[in-house]
Amino acid sequence: MSKYMQLTVTVRPFYEKNLEEAFPKLARYLKSLASDLVERNPSLYGIAGQLDKLLYTFDGTPFRDVLLRHRENLRNLHKSIEENIADWNLAQADRLLYKIEDAFDKIESELD
Repeated sequence: MSKYMQLTVTVRPFYEKNLEEAFPKLARYLKSLASDLVERNPSLYGIAGQLDKLLYTFDGTPFRDVLLRHRENLRNLHKSIEENIADWNLAQADRLLYKIEDAFDKIESELD
């Protein structure tokens, strides 16, 4: 590593418009108790990284129940993506990002 410079890899959201447009049910629930999160227009990877905080925030709600069903999968995917980014295995990290999208598609379909 350079003494004065550092390389970084970030995961940015890339919705056609925003999170609310792409995942309206998810955004609606998040806005109810975590509106600042929706306003920041986070990536699904970023949301997965905050999953435990969200589970705590939404304790006792139907939204928490849906998230809880996907908790292990999302946590494992998030961890694997972090590891692949750290190892500069970006192609594999990208493939895993697709799996996070699939998990959030399932979550969206399970929400009322």
